[in-house]
Amino acid sequence: MALLITEKCINCDMCDPECPNEAISFGAEIYEIDPDKCTECVGHYEKPTCQSVCPITNCIIIDPDHKETNDELLEKFVRIQGLA
Repeated sequence: MALLITEKCINCDMCDPECPNEAISFGAEIYEIDPDKCTECVGHYEKPTCQSVCPITNCIIIDPDHKETNDELLEKFVRIQGLA
């Protein structure tokens, strides 16, 4: 499952530097998460750091259009890090 930044985003810039996969960037109006790069921090941290640092409750949620298992997220982490 990739994460999704909702319209609640206030563009505080807390999430972008925290993403270990560089999946977060500024979009047309708010920050966006690239689902091809987001592993929900699997392989890096116990829980998604973007959610941990976001000051807005439920601003960063599971993207219903990009559901993945933990095994799939780990495979993506391995691929992104060039470990395979």
